[in-house]
Amino acid sequence: MKIGLVGKPNVGKSTMFAALTQINVEIANYPFTTIDPNVGITLIRARHDCPAKLLVERIAESGRNTDEIKCTPRTGCCENYDRYVPVTLIDVAGLVPGAHEGKGRGNQFLSDLSQCDALIQVIDASCTTDLSGNPIGKSDCDPIEEHEFLISELASWILGIINNGWVRGVRRVQSEGDKGLINYLFQTLTGIGAKENQIILAFNRFKNNENTSTPWDWSEEKKHRLALELRESIFPLYVAANKADVADNDDLKKLIEFVKKKNSIIFPTSADTELALRRASNANLIDYELGSSDFTITENGKSKLSSNQINGLEKIRTILLRIGGTGFTDLIDKIIFESLEKIVVYPVQDENKWMDGEGKILPDALLVDKTTTAKGLAYAVHTDLGDGFIKAVDCKSSRIIGSDHELNDGDVIKIHSK
Repeated sequence: MKIGLVGKPNVGKSTMFAALTQINVEIANYPFTTIDPNVGITLIRARHDCPAKLLVERIAESGRNTDEIKCTPRTGCCENYDRYVPVTLIDVAGLVPGAHEGKGRGNQFLSDLSQCDALIQVIDASCTTDLSGNPIGKSDCDPIEEHEFLISELASWILGIINNGWVRGVRRVQSEGDKGLINYLFQTLTGIGAKENQIILAFNRFKNNENTSTPWDWSEEKKHRLALELRESIFPLYVAANKADVADNDDLKKLIEFVKKKNSIIFPTSADTELALRRASNANLIDYELGSSDFTITENGKSKLSSNQINGLEKIRTILLRIGGTGFTDLIDKIIFESLEKIVVYPVQDENKWMDGEGKILPDALLVDKTTTAKGLAYAVHTDLGDGFIKAVDCKSSRIIGSDHELNDGDVIKIHSK
């Protein structure tokens, strides 16, 4: 699972990346601080108790000792039966108007997006930078314009790709009808990660809103409208309204309402606040649960922090309460589990002890599509398991399940394969 952090320069993408991944990257108040994309891992909490809790309860009922029953994640972590799974974040260089024509980092920026499952647009909700990312202080700007410019740039990039072979592609319509154009679009855009069902959905939306005519007669404006629909399907765009702690409330409210009307997801966020909290937590100065709207100062913090530092933390507490937390954890959670409809499942080798071959309990927690079948999980683990699939076992119920059985969130699955 890969999520790209995108937007114009100097909006806080790298600060957000540093906070969520705990990787030190260059952060500065000028455009193009990021040149090559930063890649790192953040953790997102599963929406269920770790199955190790159920395993402990079952063993305790049998009268056996449960002291050694602890899950041992190969990736991610587990704390008090909260299982955290890894998600890859890609912090891409800032996008400026005209990027599809090569301005700024241009098409290199755009090609970096093709490997992402979803995009989070980080917007400067405080209106302190122009569309090129230059600091302008508090000025008359519009965060909605910033949101729409990115959508237009992505659509223009897609239009440039499909225009390259447009004449050749639309000839297929004469013999194959709409299917010919859909196949052309799919073959042309597969290099940027497009899936066939995304192309079909986008084309059907476009066709429902447009007057029918032969594609070779379409104007550039009409093809751009098709590109807008393709963008929406291939690169769903979610929004972090960053610097919400210093944003004008009316501007922030208008942006949130605008994005929600488009059936997208938006959260007010504060990257500076999240980074400060995580660094203080790592130093054992505060107890802070990811995504929480509050924290407590530890005994270590009380002994080491100056009065000015404590006052600074209290100001941060006020920010958290006012905007409902820093927003990032809630945003990523909603994208993954609601918009992208992912679930977390646990493949194991031992259906009784829920271990792998090395004796690790519940070592793997995989993010898969909600409609994933038992055989689909086998392929997700390894191609050979999928090819040789015989049956699977739902370890919680000890029930044998077939290849077409759709999995549920939190399932523990043993796969039998040739």
